[in-house]
Amino acid sequence: MCGFVGVLRNKYVEKTDLRKWDEALASIHHRGPDATGEYKDDWVQLGFKRLSIIDIEQGQQPLSYEGRYHIVFNGEIYNYVELRESLIKYGYSFQTNSDTEVIVALYAHMGQACVQALRGMFAFAIWDSVEEILFAARDPFGIKPFYYWESDERFIFSSEQKSIRHLTDDHELSKKSLQHYLTYQYVPEPFCLSTSILKLKPGYFLLKETNKKAVTKCFYHKMFSPKTDDFSVVVHKTRKVLEDSVEKHMRSDVPVGAFLSSGIDSTTMVALAKNHNPYLKTFTAGFEIEGYSEIDIAKESAEKLEVENIHKVITPEEFIKELRNIIWHMDEPVADPAAIPLYFIAKEASTHVKVVLSGEGADELFGGYNIYREPLSLKGINDLPNWLKAWLNKGSEILPDGMKGKSYLYRGTTPLEARYIGNAFIFSESEKMRMLTDYRPNQAYTEITRSLFREAISYGESSKMQYIDMHTWLPGDILVKADRMSMAHSLELRVPFLDKEVFEIASRIPDHMKIANGTTKFILREAVKDLIPDFILHRKKLGFPVPIRQWLRNELYDWAKDTINNSSTLGTIFNKSEITSLLEEHVTMKKDNSRKLWTILTFMVWYSIYEEAEMQNAKAEVVIQREYAFIN
Repeated sequence: MCGFVGVLRNKYVEKTDLRKWDEALASIHHRGPDATGEYKDDWVQLGFKRLSIIDIEQGQQPLSYEGRYHIVFNGEIYNYVELRESLIKYGYSFQTNSDTEVIVALYAHMGQACVQALRGMFAFAIWDSVEEILFAARDPFGIKPFYYWESDERFIFSSEQKSIRHLTDDHELSKKSLQHYLTYQYVPEPFCLSTSILKLKPGYFLLKETNKKAVTKCFYHKMFSPKTDDFSVVVHKTRKVLEDSVEKHMRSDVPVGAFLSSGIDSTTMVALAKNHNPYLKTFTAGFEIEGYSEIDIAKESAEKLEVENIHKVITPEEFIKELRNIIWHMDEPVADPAAIPLYFIAKEASTHVKVVLSGEGADELFGGYNIYREPLSLKGINDLPNWLKAWLNKGSEILPDGMKGKSYLYRGTTPLEARYIGNAFIFSESEKMRMLTDYRPNQAYTEITRSLFREAISYGESSKMQYIDMHTWLPGDILVKADRMSMAHSLELRVPFLDKEVFEIASRIPDHMKIANGTTKFILREAVKDLIPDFILHRKKLGFPVPIRQWLRNELYDWAKDTINNSSTLGTIFNKSEITSLLEEHVTMKKDNSRKLWTILTFMVWYSIYEEAEMQNAKAEVVIQREYAFIN
């Protein structure tokens, strides 16, 4: 895995300030500490930080091809060997054995259509110095990040926002994105908390010509297309494509390990990877609080699979010590507590291997979240006449919060399009109205999902929820924390479930084959049932359990109270009385406000690092002292 930053100047614009450029490049040193590379000409400046995984000796970047094309690339192309062989037949020659050179040669051969042939995770930019065009692309699932900023004078792009922030002061806080963050616990793509920085959408490419505005275009749109194949055929195809994907994802010139939790997804990855490396190391994180640790189960799984397991127990003291560093690396607030164990287990794994496999994406592709079974439980009320559902819906509004049956009535009588936005729904519009000093009623959360529901209009209810999650939750939360928390420790994280070939099979599975036998991911379970232990196969999904609820009432209470009281966001962004009430209600156990509090606290810490004026110079100096020394 790697990191890059680039600047494309329009005509007659002064070159980038050297100090700012060095700071921008240094700020992503963690993404690639093995080597630093630069390329510049009259129009473009490219900087690169390399984590050496493939072709360690020769795969340096920026890589130039035929003296015309110059590429920076973050990710891995898993079919690069096959692509290289086909290009050689067309007369192309190669100076390295890297997948980077294959991408740029493929672009020289096919132009924009090259992205259709790539199987892997990627974000890259190719500068054509003859045509004076920058071509950039991001993989279909958004595994790898690509940020950009544009003005009349310059176009800046990078693997992380922090690099762009070093190169321009134009990054005002977006009130619209803040409102969405408070609902979703992340900022939905393509937006950022800055009004001027954008994310290139997954499955999109970008074209930027000198003196013209950048344009983006979709090259891979993920849609479900259920087929009526025989059940056994679907199971067989699923198993075969997973075996092939893991085999491709094991390609590396350095050791590969795997994360292992108590669930079916990571256990499947480990079981399949072991076929290619019998000495596979696995890594697990947990907490000292009962019910919040997967270590014992993961250790038992590792014993059954005959692989080594290395685990890490996380204390609240360690967590507090690392929190600001975690959020600095996150780049933008993502209030998912699961980022915490991911950060610590990535740190542990990085002392043993440079690459890990992980199970992200299985839930979105194969129907793994428990909420996907909701349409089955709501069937009785959904079949009622519309007039009766409307009456029951009004009745649910007057029932007290927490009263048994209130949620069921609301969910059963409210259209999915009006209530489902993904796995997290933190603050309602009425709550944000009370909490924010500048609430804007014309920026409701449904504007993010409205077009997606239109695209999924023909799907069943479960597939609609999957579709929403695949286009919002997956790239906005799951893959952001996976990339940032692993890259914080210069560890490459690979996700074999999020493979084009795997998706082609998963996209054809009908709802009744995913949500069946009282469980989720039924096809996946059937496909791997001979590989993994029974106690994992039938285990309910837990995710990464994190004791935020307990910590905020005990070990983290003083920290939370101080963070709130000392935050400059009170009175300027948030109404103090609303925030302090959330904390006191939680501590006195009147309500469980842990997720709401965590969303606010994460933002406050992020704001103090990236937005407060007095922090800017301190932040730059910390980056320079910690990661700038290598330049000299």
